Parts: sequence; structure tokens; C-alpha cells
Amino acid sequence: MEKLEVPGKFDRAARGYDFLVGLNPGYHQALRRSAGALRLKPGMRVLDLGCGTGASTAALVTAAPGVEVVAVDASAGMLAQAREKRWPPTVKFVHSRAEDVDEGQFDAVFAAYLVRNLPEPDATLRRIRDFLAPGGRLVLHEYSVRDSLVSTAVWTALCGFIVPAGWLATGDRSLYTYLWRSVMDFDGATALRDRLRRNGFTGVRSAPVPGLQLGVVHTFLGHAPEREQR
Repeated sequence: MEKLEVPGKFDRAARGYDFLVGLNPGYHQALRRSAGALRLKPGMRVLDLGCGTGASTAALVTAAPGVEVVAVDASAGMLAQAREKRWPPTVKFVHSRAEDVDEGQFDAVFAAYLVRNLPEPDATLRRIRDFLAPGGRLVLHEYSVRDSLVSTAVWTALCGFIVPAGWLATGDRSLYTYLWRSVMDFDGATALRDRLRRNGFTGVRSAPVPGLQLGVVHTFLGHAPEREQR
């Protein structure tokens, strides 16, 4: 499966997606932990890239009630599931690819499980940098295992459950075999931090998310450059 096919696959898998996520007891807690790294305050404007069925959106609303959220996803099916839930009036959903977003400037950007699926991650990261306010925060919540043989083994073991469960929940085995392979092929934590720096982000750092997927899922933080003094 190619990366350009991913949104269409999620369209077909959308109805069973929340059930599958619910089988992971730490999924929502991990998202809330990463969302907290944005240090949001009420009134801030935040972009939720790759919002899916709204789990990351809910994490942002919990982190800072009153924050304005523009939640974007390339899958119409996932967005339809998200829109069926109850949201405060400060949340807006937009159907768009991450690289095509045109919603103005943001104080912060959150992207959960997204960068790994982008056809051109470097170009999209530069675009994100450009529509962040000076000093604005980007947080990536992402799988990253290549730096550790132990983490790689843990991920493969977890997929012994995830792949058949995903197949059962959504009727599509290929999406979850792609998930396993895409994580195996993606940047290690060191390489992803370097990718963020290479694309203009400052103050880059990361930390593994504690819990069942320790060493598998990480929180990555970077800042848009501050405005130059003249």
C-alpha cells in the first residue's frame, strides 16, 4: 500500500476505528500527555493535523478548555465519525490533506501519528513552520522504534495483536500490515529530531510516552523560529 492510498483506506475503516482504539487502555492518556506539551491557554488557536475520529482533538480540548481548534484530516470517513461527537463551538473540522491546509496562522500545531504517513514529510513540516506564529510550538505524537532493538521487538509483538484486531474491527487487514511496516521503516527518534531541525524548528527535543508502548510512541517538540529583531 502506498502513502497516497492511506486516506482512502481510513475512509473504509472509519466505523470500526474507535472500537479498535478503545482496546488500547493507554491510547487517550498518551495523547493527552503529548497535548499538554503544547502548554495551551484558553483563546489560543491550535491546528490538529490528522485528527482522525477526533481523539487528538479531544486531548487538545481537555488540555485547555476554550482553546480554538481547527481539526484537519484527509479522510472524509474519519471526519464524519469525528463530527458525530459532541464538541464545543470552538472546534472546527476541515477536510484537507495536511500539505494543503489554508487556515491562516496558529499559535500551536499538534500532529498525532501523521508525519510517518506523509508522502513528502519535509515539505509539509516546512509549511507547518511557516504558518506557526513566531515561537509557536509543534508537537508530534508519533511511533518511532528504529533507535532500539528492544522497541522494535516490542512493536512487532504488539502488532501480533493489532493486525488481527484491526482486521476484525475494520475488515481491512492491509491497513494494519501497512501500519506495522510504516513504523518499522520510519525515522528513529534521533532521525526525527534531526528532521525537525533540518526543516527550521528550534529547541527540538523528545521523550518516550510512558505506559504499554514505552519506547514505541514518543512526544516530539519543536518551536517555530522567533521573529528576527531589526
